[in-house]
Amino acid sequence: MIRFIIKRLMQSVVLIFLVLTITFFLLHFAPGDPMAKYFNRTGISPETVEMMRVKFGLDRPVGEQYIKWVANFMRGDFGFSIHYNRPVRDIIFETVPNTLRLTVAALLLYIVIGISLGIFSAVKKDTLFDKVNTITALFLYSIPSFWLALMLIFIFSLKLGILPSSHMQSIGMQGAGWFELFCDRARHLIMPAFVLGVASAAGMARYMRGSMLDVLREDYIRTARAKGLENKSVILKHAFRNAALPVVTIIGLSIPFLLGGAVVIEKIFSWPGMGRLAVDAIYARDYPIVLAVNFVVGVMVILGNLMADIGYALLDPRITVTKRSE
Repeated sequence: MIRFIIKRLMQSVVLIFLVLTITFFLLHFAPGDPMAKYFNRTGISPETVEMMRVKFGLDRPVGEQYIKWVANFMRGDFGFSIHYNRPVRDIIFETVPNTLRLTVAALLLYIVIGISLGIFSAVKKDTLFDKVNTITALFLYSIPSFWLALMLIFIFSLKLGILPSSHMQSIGMQGAGWFELFCDRARHLIMPAFVLGVASAAGMARYMRGSMLDVLREDYIRTARAKGLENKSVILKHAFRNAALPVVTIIGLSIPFLLGGAVVIEKIFSWPGMGRLAVDAIYARDYPIVLAVNFVVGVMVILGNLMADIGYALLDPRITVTKRSE
């Protein structure tokens, strides 16, 4: 197990470095100029703009900029933001916890709701519940996330006024108590987490249903029922554990999609996370922030997939992560 984890981490380091290198050159060869926003501003002379270009090293050849970036990156220095005029490390440390709050809440909804509905649909196959669940799952799965987010804002914020439409907390909550602040942030989290997690849980429910139906047809399930075991024990202790094996892999692969979806959701709900930061940085051509966000997201994705591999082995001791990786 330890050797497998070390091997995966070493491979991941090389993969992340290649992704960042490709991103670096794509950003620098794309049309546009990070200093373009200063050209049309009154009071800012071309000489001042050129001084800023020299300050950020944008006047140097791309190859030289790349070597300097690699040297700084190896020391843990993500550089200085062109747009915010602040160290990138400080900005990332401020936004990563916010993105984790959103994605972890969405992932919990995704897992709990998706697996629960999948199990119930399999157990109650061809009943009214199964048919309604199937239609609802297909409906939610086919709806674009941005459209669902806008509809929720329209209904629950503009029409009903029961949920906030944007940001992570209300204005003037800085001096509030921890419980009041927790409740306020929870209200702000409901709609973004719902769009990001529950809509994706529809697909998980379909996967879980199919996997459970396959397991429930196995001979050992009939044997367990023939021995007089309670149906609850058969479903949860015998069928679910085996049916969850392919679902664990799907959960690991879904983490990149949740992080990718967070980019759109954070922008729509003005959630102060990495997704919104990345979009704003791309528009501003803030190279250091884009590269830093790519690095953090890459680390999160790799850790998520590594946890899925380990969870796969824990669910079934007959399977080792080493054999699975070969």
